[in-house]
Parts: sequence; C-alpha cells; structure tokens
Amino acid sequence: MRNILNMWLKGACLILALVVSGSLKAEKLTSPNGQLEMNFSLSEKGEPLYELTYKGKAVIKPSKLGLELKNAPSLMDGFKLVAQSQSTVDETWQPVWGEESHIRNHYNELLVTLRQEANDRNIMIRFRLFDDGLGFRYEFPLQKNLNYFVIKEEHTQFAMAGDHTAFWIPGDYDTQEYDYTESKLTEIRGLMDDAITENSSQTQFSPTGVQTSLQMKTADGLYINLHEAALLDYACMHLNLDDKNLVFESWLTPDACGDKGYMQAPCKSPWRTVIVSDDARDILASRLTLNLNEPCAIDDTSWIKPVKYIGVWWEMIAGKGSWAYTDDLPSVKLGETNYAQTKPNGKHSANNEKVKRYIDFAAEHGFDQVLVEGWNEGWEDWFGQSKDYVFDFVTPYPDFDVKMLNSYAQSKGVRLMMHHETSASVRNYERHLDKAYQFMVDNGYNAVKSGYVGNIIPRGEFHYGQWMNNHYNYCVTKAAEYKICVNGHEAVRPTGLCRTWPNMLGNESARGTEYEAFGGSKPFHTTLLPFNRLIGGPMDYTPGIFDTKLDFMGDLPHGQVQTTLCKQMALFVTLYSPLQMAADLPENYEKHMDAFQFIKDVAVDWEQSKYIEAEPGDYITIARQAKGTGNWFVGGITDENARTAQFTLDFLEPGKLYVATLYADAKDADYKTNPTAYQIKKGLVTSKTKLSVREARSGGFALSLIEATPADKKSVKRWK
Repeated sequence: MRNILNMWLKGACLILALVVSGSLKAEKLTSPNGQLEMNFSLSEKGEPLYELTYKGKAVIKPSKLGLELKNAPSLMDGFKLVAQSQSTVDETWQPVWGEESHIRNHYNELLVTLRQEANDRNIMIRFRLFDDGLGFRYEFPLQKNLNYFVIKEEHTQFAMAGDHTAFWIPGDYDTQEYDYTESKLTEIRGLMDDAITENSSQTQFSPTGVQTSLQMKTADGLYINLHEAALLDYACMHLNLDDKNLVFESWLTPDACGDKGYMQAPCKSPWRTVIVSDDARDILASRLTLNLNEPCAIDDTSWIKPVKYIGVWWEMIAGKGSWAYTDDLPSVKLGETNYAQTKPNGKHSANNEKVKRYIDFAAEHGFDQVLVEGWNEGWEDWFGQSKDYVFDFVTPYPDFDVKMLNSYAQSKGVRLMMHHETSASVRNYERHLDKAYQFMVDNGYNAVKSGYVGNIIPRGEFHYGQWMNNHYNYCVTKAAEYKICVNGHEAVRPTGLCRTWPNMLGNESARGTEYEAFGGSKPFHTTLLPFNRLIGGPMDYTPGIFDTKLDFMGDLPHGQVQTTLCKQMALFVTLYSPLQMAADLPENYEKHMDAFQFIKDVAVDWEQSKYIEAEPGDYITIARQAKGTGNWFVGGITDENARTAQFTLDFLEPGKLYVATLYADAKDADYKTNPTAYQIKKGLVTSKTKLSVREARSGGFALSLIEATPADKKSVKRWK
C-alpha cells in the first residue's frame, strides 16, 4: 500500500510540475552529437511550444508557435498532440558548385501531428536537429476544414535568453541595401532611425523590426543565427522584437492588400532556422540552410558553370558613363504636332568599341564572361520615370551590334552576359520572358543578370512578398528550360534554393560594392556578410576595386572605397560566390598587374574550405582548395582596426611543397590615407609553415598556394 501511495504521489507531483510550467505533453529531440536538445510541448491552452539548448545553455527559451488566419479561427491554440514520430537521416550529397564538393546531411527529426478538435483541423510541425542547429516548419495536410486559407500573420517566436549583441539591418520590405548596425537587442529601437538610410524605401514594419539572416552573440560566448530556408510560395520572414521581454516574433511581408499569404492545402511553410555554436567559425561552415532545401531538380547540370567575369558596369555606377544612349531634349512643335527631340549623349558605355575592349581584356587574362549593362533601348524613359516605355529585352541601341559582338567574343573564347533590367514592371517581364530567353539562346548568351529597381508595377507589391517570391522562382525555373544561369539583383535574399536550382548562381540582396561609389560602406561590412547575408546563399558582391579613391570621377560627388587594395583581393575568398566579378575598369588593373595576378589565379569553385579564424564584425580568415586541384587560396580581412593574422598552413597536404605568393598591406597602408600600398612576397612552404600577416585598418591579405613543380623547387627560395 505504501509503494502504491508513493507512486501516486510521484505521479501527482509530475503532473503538478507540468501544469505549473504550463506544459502538459513534452517530446525531446537531440542532435546527432548530443550537444543540442530541443523540447516540444503544449501549454495548458493547447499552444505549441518549443525550446532549444546547446551544451546545457539556453539558446531559445520556451517560445510559441502558430498562425493567425484571416476570417477563420486561428491555428495558435486548442491543440492536442495526436501523433509523433522520430527518425534519423545521414547522407552525403554533391552540390553542382559550392564551398566544398561533398556536403553531409545528418539530422534527427521529430514530426508532431496536432489536432484542433474545436475546428476539426490538423496541422503538423516538423523539426530537424543537426549538430549545428535547428530547422522547423509548419505542414498543412489536405482536409475538409483547412483547404484554402489566408494568413493574417505567422506568430513563430524566438525567445532570447539575454540581451545579446546583434548585427542587424531594418525590416524593410523592399531592400537589404543597408549598412549593418551592431547593438544590444534593447538598443535596436533607439537606433532604428539612424540605421535607415536614404537608399531605403522606408517601409520597415515597426521600430524594432529587423531582417534575417540575423547574427547574434551572447555574453557567455554563444553565436546564434536566425534565418529561414526553402522560401517557396510564401512571404519573406522578418523579425519583430519585443524588447522588454527579448522575444523575436515572425512578421511576414504583406502583399498590396495587407495579407501575408494565400495558401492551398496540402502545403507547407519555409523552414525557420536557428544555427548555434560557441565557435564563430562553425556558423560560417554550417550547411544547414542548404540541407533543408530539396535536392537538385535539374537532371543534366553539365551546362551550369561557375563564372569569373568583368563588365561594362562600374563606370556607369561611378558616373563616368551612361546606360542611356540619348539625352532627352524639350519637344519641338511643328504645326499641330509635338516631336520629341533626342540625340546621342556621347557617354553611352555599351558601345561596340568599348565592349570589344572588355572582350579583349577578358580573353587575355582568362575571364569567362563580360557583362554589358545599358545595351538595350528604354533607359532614357526609365530614368525619366515616365513609365511610358518598358523594356522589351531584345532591342539593342544603334551602337550595340548583338550578333557581331557575340561572334567576336566567341572567337576569343569568351561569352557575353545578358542584362535584364525589368524596371520593376514584373508582368511586362513575364510576358517577354520566353522571347527574351530565346533571344539569348539564339545569340550565344547563357547567363543573365536581372534587376528590379523601383516600386513593383502594377499594384505596388513589395519585393519580398509571396507574389514576388513566386515570380523570382518562376524566372529561375523558366531559365533552366533554356539552360540559362540567373544572377538576380534587388530580389529577395536567398534561402538555399540554389541547391534545388543551381542555375541560380548568385543574388545581390545586400549592400554591394556599388555603394562604395555612392558614399561608402562601414569597414566592418564585409566581415559581417558571411555571417548574415551569405547564410542563405552566395552574393554577387562585385569586389576587386583597385582605384579605391575613384580618381576618374573628377568633380562628381562620390565616396572613397572603404578598404585597402589587398582587402579587395581577399574578398574573392572570404565572400564565397560561384559568380565573381572583377568590377574595376581594365585600365585600373593594368596599373597593378602584379596584384591583379591573384584575381586571375583565384578559383570560383571549391573542393573544401577551412575557416581559420572568425569573429563577426571584426575579422575573417578563410582557406579554400580549388576543385579538382591541390591548389589553395587564402583570404583574410579585418574591420577598422589593424591586426595581425597568425596561422599555420596545416590544411596543406603533408610532405608537399607549395609556391606561396602573399599579397599583403604594406607597412604604411591605411584604407583612408594610403589604400593602394601593398607588398608581394613569394617562397616555398609546407603544411608546417607558420605565417604572420599584418592587416592594415580595413585591410587584408590574399595568398595563393600552388603545388610546386620540379622547376619551382630549384628556382624559388624557401619561405622565411
């Protein structure tokens, strides 16, 4: 009797503890290495809750899950757990291109089925716990009372365990082209106005709204990253911060009517992701975002190739040339008719002779392609914002001979890269898309840079809403039919979809090099991009500016590039992309051909990557092995503080000799006063060689490590 009473008391205490904690049913999931633990439960009200710990430390405190629907009962409470299952996956897959040739996909999964009896509805929540973080999503099975529905808001919470340091940009619905702000979570509200720049559309959703990918660091040394994966047929997620309780809650980008999503079951949300480690390098090495996307949907990927390119672009950005062929003049009235007057402006950059000059330079120095912007009719009207003219994507200006230039490029072993500026007239672009892609195929183009500058036409959708996200995906899948690679600018930030559609070689979706011509970016900007923007996929950052003072701009207002020349070279390694542009003018490279050699040599596709040292907002040093070779390339960058990078070349194959060529800031280099001062050192090294490299303020270094030939072993001295 006493034993029965003791058992009853223990059971009563357990039930009481669960009630007091607000949780009546709990399921536990651990990562494969056991360091991460996720607990799922239901509150007394039937609200789904989850929490996450890393090595016993709280990462996400108990946080609510659910969605609010329009004109229908919510999917936020009243649930019962009716089924749960766990499984494990451990596989390795090969990306078409990437930071390594093989990626391990290893996770433990928990799938819970929740029933809302009052409304006769079921939903499922799928959790996947990797060694480097957590992914979870909502799934909506087809059922009588949940068929078509409209999302009023998603209420996914991420409750923080402290007032962490965050590196953030405002929650704008249309652009990510901001400098990052570093602050405590409780300081975000007070700093929001300062963070908003003149380049913003200023549609941020609240005084405490921020965009993902959001990188944070805790006081006790945890690095936490919040983002999403596989954003398909859904609105982009921002995070709204309750800065009193330190709880982030999802806030979806609305459409023009204010609705957040139109859903038809069976369907699912994107994955919500939490990447965590006590080593910042693990954040950079995480492939969680890619692993949460579906495998490649293209059967034959042989036509998809990483690209190193140059282009007719930077001179227009910096004001030396023009996209438009003519200048608009006041109309002339003859009789009863007004005739528009135009004349060539003499500054049109996309002309035959200039493009041939770029083709020659690309061929001489081993570049794959040449981008040409401003080749097609319509820029005058677009810049005038009349919107009377929209691009047709097939009609060139008189001084751009499409067939001749493509034939000339092919004779040199180079291809031209197409440019489609949609002027944000999205339906117009979709109407012309097949014709535009066929025009590319007919004329030898296999890659396009698309742009969406301006407010979306026709009804004022936002760039990051469900409607536009479906458009971007439509363009990429349609491009695959024509074997065309896509580089999307002004589109939504990536969420790993390049695994499924590897013809999406790159995106912009962040503050790129062009802002160095508009007024500059903070020196720590590029030390943050790998932790924030690049978590979802590669960026077309367009590095490689050697004329950092932009001397050719004359009296035009502009800002100095906020880096040293060596840091610009290092970005080809630290900012991963299979699409890398040497963005400066050929004549500026010709002044520094010894330094330009690194840009010529550096690879754009990798066998493996080693993250040597990293601290968000401070510094990054990365080594990468070129795919299919034994050659390595290293890049190191720092913020506004000078530092010394110290590391051993232990990633090299033991017993082998390599020719090391180091491109480093000179002793007197400084990003403001002496940005182009550099020194080059060469010598034989092994896996045991230790390097100590000084980085100037906002400086860096680039290092090539090429397997030594017998001739090298005789002619090149040992490294000292």
